[in-house]
Amino acid sequence: MSAPPRRLRDRGTGMSMTVKTVMRWLKGPILLFGIYMVLYGHITPGGGFGGGVVIASAFVLITLAAGQKEGLRIFPLGMASRLDSAGLLLFLVIGWLGTWWAGGYFFENYIPTAETARFSLFSGGIIPLGNLVLGLKVASALFLVFTVLTAFHITDELLGETEVQQRQEDKS
Repeated sequence: MSAPPRRLRDRGTGMSMTVKTVMRWLKGPILLFGIYMVLYGHITPGGGFGGGVVIASAFVLITLAAGQKEGLRIFPLGMASRLDSAGLLLFLVIGWLGTWWAGGYFFENYIPTAETARFSLFSGGIIPLGNLVLGLKVASALFLVFTVLTAFHITDELLGETEVQQRQEDKS
């Protein structure tokens, strides 16, 4: 039996040293910018969804540059799945507390804010909390979607290679 083709043997090792170096420089600022978008989304453009997308893109960048093994070492699938579920559960609990605690409507603002706190991190009542858990959910869910799509791509590619090898063996 011959050795597998080079492109299948080197799978998961990532890209060139230049790309890996740039990734090491950029992953921190990208994560920080995503966290900033989540935390200050009620004051500036951004919020839970936009910040979650930026955070997920940092993990996608790590996976593409350094390989799937490194990406899953930093953000394992089990943790991503648990954070995705916890984000949704916490988002629903924050909304439900508006009906229970404030005796009002779903997602009613039940955290009072002082007039002097305008345009600060704590000026939005429950909105920053909602942004935080939504960012957690979006980042985890998008990374899970990316991982599943790459798994389908790898499986299709491997099946395609197997079919080609079988056809070559049948001809000989």
